[in-house]
Amino acid sequence: MASNRGVVYVEQGKVEVRSIDYPKLLNPKGRTANHGVILKVLTTNICGSDQHMVRGRTTAPAGLVLGHEITGEVIEAGKDVETLSVGDIVSVPFNVACGRCRLCKERQTGVCLTVNESRPGGAYGYVDMGGWVGGQAEYVMVPYADFNLLKFPDRAQAIEKIRDLTCLSDILPTGYHGAVTAGVGPGSTVYVAGAGPVGLAAAASARLLGAAVVIVGDVNPARLKHAKSVGFEIADLSTDVPLGDQIQAILGVPEVDSAIDAVGFEARGHGHEGAQHEAPATVLNSLMEITRAAGKIGIPGLYVTEDPGGVDKAAKTGSLSIRLGLGWAKSHSFMTGQTPVMQYNRALMQAILWDRIKIADIVGVKVISLDEAPAGYAQFDAGAPTKFVIDPHGQLGKR
Repeated sequence: MASNRGVVYVEQGKVEVRSIDYPKLLNPKGRTANHGVILKVLTTNICGSDQHMVRGRTTAPAGLVLGHEITGEVIEAGKDVETLSVGDIVSVPFNVACGRCRLCKERQTGVCLTVNESRPGGAYGYVDMGGWVGGQAEYVMVPYADFNLLKFPDRAQAIEKIRDLTCLSDILPTGYHGAVTAGVGPGSTVYVAGAGPVGLAAAASARLLGAAVVIVGDVNPARLKHAKSVGFEIADLSTDVPLGDQIQAILGVPEVDSAIDAVGFEARGHGHEGAQHEAPATVLNSLMEITRAAGKIGIPGLYVTEDPGGVDKAAKTGSLSIRLGLGWAKSHSFMTGQTPVMQYNRALMQAILWDRIKIADIVGVKVISLDEAPAGYAQFDAGAPTKFVIDPHGQLGKR
C-alpha cells in the first residue's frame, strides 16, 4: 500500500509530522468522487490561518491534517475528469467548491453551498470547513478537479517559478481581494494593517493595481524592516505616535483612500503598552479613523464565530466592540469573508509568469522540508518575516 505523511495538529502549540492515510477518490462522507484527482504535493505553505488553530484559538480537533495552500502534480484522475491529465502541474485554490451551486456559478467560490454541511464554504485542512483532508502532506485528494484546479501552461516554467506560483493558492489572491474590495486603483493612497505574508501580498497587490503610496503597519520590528526593504512605507504601531500622525508624516494628511485589514481577530493594541495585549477590535476601529469619507475597507483578515482563547466573553463568540457608528458617519464600505480565489488566480498567474510581480521576494518565501514543518510553525509564530513553503518530496532543491 502507498504511504503518506502529513502535518497533524496535536494540541495547543504542537504539530507533528505523522503517517496518514494515502488519499482515495472519496469525499469526507466516503462517497466516490470520480470528479477528483490525487496530487503529489509539490509545495504546500504554512499560513497564518493555520497558526490560529495551532495556537488553540479555534475548535480544531486533535488529529486534523493541516494545510490549505497546495500546488501539486496530478498522478491519478477520476474517470469523470475531462480537462486534466496525469503529469499536469496545478494550483489548488484553498476554497473547496463544487462548481454547480448558485454561488459557484456566480463565482463566489468562497461560500459554495454544497461542500460543507455546517455552513457555506469549504477548505482543506481547516476546522468546520467540511472535513476535507489538508495538503501539508506528500499526497492529497482534490475534488471537482475540472472546476477547482488551475493548470500551469508550461511544466518547466512552473517549476522555475514555483516560489512565486505557490502563493496563488491563497495569500496572493487574498491580498489582491483585499486591495480590490478596498477600492485601490491608480494613484490611490493605501494603508495595510499587518506586515505578515497576507499583508505584504495585499501591499504588493495594491502596487500592482497602481497605488501611488502603500503604507504597512505592524508592531513587529522584523516584519516592518522587511516591509521597508521591499519598497513600502511603514507605520510602527508599537510606538505611542498615533497612526494618523504617522500617516500625516508620510502623506501630508492623516488619512488614506483605501485600507486593508490583514490582521484579523488576534489583533493587538497600538502604542508601547497596547502592543503587549490583545485587543481584537483595534484594527477595524483604527481603519475607520484613518480612511477618508466614502472610502472602502477590505477585510481579508480572519474573524471567527468561536474563539476559545478570546480576551473576554464577547470575543469568544466573535462579538467585538466595533465603532460601526463611525463607519456609518463616514459612509465607509466594508467587505469581509473568504476570498473567492478563482476570481483572481488565473490573472495573477499571468502577472507572475510575465514578471509583473515578484511575490516570493516580497513575502519572504523560504522552502523547507516536511520534517522541518514543526520548526517552521514555531518560527512563524514567533514573528519571523518569512513565508514558509514546505517541499514534501525534496524536489525543489535549495531555492
